[in-house]
Amino acid sequence: MNRPLRRLSLVVAFLFFALFASTTWIQFLRADQLNAMPGNSRQLYAEFGRERGAILVDGGAAIASSVTSDDQYDRLRTYAAGQLYAPVTGYYSLRYGTSGIERAENDVLAGSADELFYRNLSSLLTGEQPKGASVTLTLRPKVQQAAWDALDGRKGAVVALDPDTGDILAMVSSPSYDPNTLATHDGDAEAQSWKSLNADEDDPLINRATGSLYPPGSTFKLVTAAAALESGDYTADTQLDGPQELALPQTSNTLKNDEGTACGPGDKVSLADALKISCNTAFGSLGLKLGADTIESQAAKFGFGQSLSIPTSVATSRYPTGDAVAGPLLAYSAIGQGSDVATPLQVAMLSAGIANDGVVMKPNLIANVRDSDSADVIEEPAPEELGRAVSSGTAKTLQQMMELVVSSGTGTRAQIDGATVGGKTGTAQHGAGLPPYAWFTSFAEKGGKKVAVAVVIEDGGSTESAYGGRLSAPVAKTVMEAALDG
Repeated sequence: MNRPLRRLSLVVAFLFFALFASTTWIQFLRADQLNAMPGNSRQLYAEFGRERGAILVDGGAAIASSVTSDDQYDRLRTYAAGQLYAPVTGYYSLRYGTSGIERAENDVLAGSADELFYRNLSSLLTGEQPKGASVTLTLRPKVQQAAWDALDGRKGAVVALDPDTGDILAMVSSPSYDPNTLATHDGDAEAQSWKSLNADEDDPLINRATGSLYPPGSTFKLVTAAAALESGDYTADTQLDGPQELALPQTSNTLKNDEGTACGPGDKVSLADALKISCNTAFGSLGLKLGADTIESQAAKFGFGQSLSIPTSVATSRYPTGDAVAGPLLAYSAIGQGSDVATPLQVAMLSAGIANDGVVMKPNLIANVRDSDSADVIEEPAPEELGRAVSSGTAKTLQQMMELVVSSGTGTRAQIDGATVGGKTGTAQHGAGLPPYAWFTSFAEKGGKKVAVAVVIEDGGSTESAYGGRLSAPVAKTVMEAALDG
């Protein structure tokens, strides 16, 4: 063989080898990764031929299910309650993939999870498509509906937790969307809905309860109060500096109270009364004395800085460090301003941990996973402790202080006849000239039942209308009543 032919044969051999290597890499080594991509429509086409499992709520009602379709895709995903549960269930779309529980529990719902292998053996032998398992959520329809109705279309979020287990009883985000418009097999309608939803400046596709980070405002004073009590240097009766204006270190600026007055005679106020009337200067001065490390450590025990999965992803709430809490900024961070950010879920965890004797439970959305045919329980998550935030003694003191907020302080609109209710209001500034966010976090107990709730209403009017929980406390009250009566 002459030299040119040998060279050509080497080039051809190399090209065959490159083709073999690339094909092997794509079809075998990267197969799982490519199949898992949300935009892989081919994988979704295959899944649409299967009997996808239903998503249920407490009591067994299906809020997401698959029905027979009269087109080439065999099955159509439908959402019975539309906007009410959309931020939780997410969507199941041919073109745009999945979100929410549809994504987090996709393997189970599609019937391809490892734990379903032996149950699907008969399907493999007969050539039938494996059936998906059903996923039951911890959400209670009555509580979810009450939260949705009480929010009344305003931008914001509501989260209700069982303090003892961490189960999420309600999770509402507003504005919401109708996932049926993304599950449709009409490609043009699907694309138009996607374009419209993404162009909406109110971001209806975002689950504000877990995916949005807000300045927590005065709800964070619970963390600062907890840090003070846990230090052993403070009690509920300890007198704090609560002047009309607090001089801040390294600056000529001052921290002021919303009412423009001192928080007590002689510019002094007890820790309990400071929480009851939400005194900015008292908690600002307390934060300066405690120090950033002490507050950061306490915030972490409540869940700040921790990565959570419920099993949908949760944005990480953060207490600032370094330069963000240096000098005068520490006073602002102690009252939930500055660079503090939290999800509504995290703010609900504050009240839940305090109500649960100081132990914060890991929040959870999944009640159980059941086989589609036999209804046998395949998986049933057990309650899991996230950690102890405060001692039982400190938790009891904080409970009493929060009860004062509701009985005679800024949160009187959350009072419930026959129930023990504790809470904390919050007015979170988030930009010059912009209406503040209106917060309320609370717990309630009646007849052995307990619930913890957090409410945030974006741009909740003027400072005066948001202060005292005028907007957010009544929403929390409605949700707590539904949970205690359910």
